Parts: sequence; C-alpha cells; structure tokens
Amino acid sequence: MNPKKERRRVERRNFRMALNKELREHKSSFLVFYFLRALVILALARQLWLGSYESAFFCVLTLLLLYLPSWVQVRLRIELPPPLEITVLCFIFAAEILGEVNAFYIVIPFWDTILHTLNGFLAAAVGFSMVVLLNDNPRLTFDLSPAFMALMAFCFSMTIGVLWEFFEFGCDYFLGTDMQKDTVIHMIKTVALDASRSNKVVVIPDITEVTVNGEDLGLGGYLDIGLIDTMKDLIVNFIGATVFSITGFFYVKSQGKRRTAAQSFVPSPKEAHRDYLAQARERSAAEAAASLPEERTGAEGKVPLKETENPEDEAPAAGGR
Repeated sequence: MNPKKERRRVERRNFRMALNKELREHKSSFLVFYFLRALVILALARQLWLGSYESAFFCVLTLLLLYLPSWVQVRLRIELPPPLEITVLCFIFAAEILGEVNAFYIVIPFWDTILHTLNGFLAAAVGFSMVVLLNDNPRLTFDLSPAFMALMAFCFSMTIGVLWEFFEFGCDYFLGTDMQKDTVIHMIKTVALDASRSNKVVVIPDITEVTVNGEDLGLGGYLDIGLIDTMKDLIVNFIGATVFSITGFFYVKSQGKRRTAAQSFVPSPKEAHRDYLAQARERSAAEAAASLPEERTGAEGKVPLKETENPEDEAPAAGGR
C-alpha cells in the first residue's frame, strides 16, 4: 500500500478511537449526547416517512454537529467543562430540531430571542477561552489584564452576532428565504414620503390594514421587513455577551478563586492522561514497531548482511585474501 495512504488510514483510525473515548469521558455529557442523538434519529426517520427532505437535511446536519464539541477537544487538545459541552449540545438541538424542524421559531414567539441570548453568552465564552488559553500558554509572553480579556470576549461575541445577521440577510436576499423574520407594526416614520424632499419625517400612525396590488394582506398592520428582528437579535446578543464578560472579568481578577458563571465555561489545555489522540498514536506506533521483521527489531539489534548481486563475490573475502 502507498505509505501516504497508509499513514492517513492509521491517522483516521487513531482519531476515531480518540473521539470515542472523548465522548465517554464525562458521564453527564455522554448521557446528554446519546439521548439527543436518539431523538434526532427518531426525528430523521419521521421526516423521511413524511417526505420532508428539507427537514431531514436539518436532522442529518444536527447529527454531525452533535459531535462538534468532542471533535474540537480531540483536534485542539483542550478540555471543555461538562456544563459548557452540555449547553452547546442543547443549543444545537434547540436551534435545529426544535427551531427549524418543529417550527418553534413560529410556534413560540420568544424562541429566537432565547437562542440569540444564549448564543451571545456562548460566543463570549468561546472568545474569552481563546484569550485565556493564549494568556496561560508558557511559550508565549502575553500578560493581559482582566479588563482587556473581558473586552476581547465581548467584542468576539458581538462580531459573531453581526456575522450571523449578515448570513441571514444573504440567505434572504439571494436564496429567497425568510430568516430575518418580519414584524407587524402599526406606525411608520419615514422621509421617503416627504413630498417636499426636505428630509422631514412623515409619520403615519394607527395603521390597521395594508393593501398590496389591490389585495388586503389581513395582518392588521404594516409589515416590517426584518429590521426589528435583526436589531432585537443583536440587542439580546449584547446582553448575553455582557453577562459573560462581566463574570469572566471577576473570574480572571480572582485568578479562578472566586466562583462565577465563567468558571464552568472556560476550557483548559488537555493533560497527558486525557490526550486520547496522543495515546492512540503511541499505541499505533507500538503496534507498527512490533509488526516489523525480527531482524530489524530484535533485542540483539542485528543488522542483516548486505546482499550482493553475485554471492560468489564474497568467497575471496571469507578466505582472507
């Protein structure tokens, strides 16, 4: 077999072994993972039975995303606290299966707001963790203040929130989706209706009906096209980011001694006995060494005689000539 292909095959096997061990490392997150995975599999079977292939796609996507926390831990060699891992797993399930497949975004009015608040909190946790891991790395010379680390976490979370809104707008504009949900309002203020073109705001209050192309929409008001939804998402993302950044500030300031919400959401570098990928690689290397011919790996360390094209050429040397 090609040596490069063999190395890739062995590396994939090592990663699978490490991932399986990582999934079972913490009993609490392990139980949550398999419970949610079972629910997703049932939802996938139901959507396929109903012929809803778009929802089935979300189910398959969720199955892959459920492995993301363990994949990150193995690949980046960091240890996620069980509360953080469980929160991420539940967030994925709530957003994809409950929100998209079961239409909780429509059925429950505040479902989107809840998830965006949680997203702001988690994104701040990720940004804060990145800075903490860099700051604690002995190979680097960073010595960041608690206030700067909290600010970095806040900015990272808000950046993620803005990028997500860009993504929603792009999908709505180019793909014809409705990710930026519309809102029914009863008053508009705009300079577009100012006939004098002097930048005066025209106010139309008490809107109870809107007619488009001669047809009443039946909404009981004017239809906002996603602006309010976008700003609401960014506001609650701001709240989640602020809460975590403040708790993270006190966590760093006390050097981990003061118990805050951030304490259960900050990853740490993996210790050697929990680095399952390194252990799998060592095991594979030992197995490969044990499978070599005896003359190459024997305890005596003998080296096989050099082969020559004509064995008779060695006869004179043996005779001492």
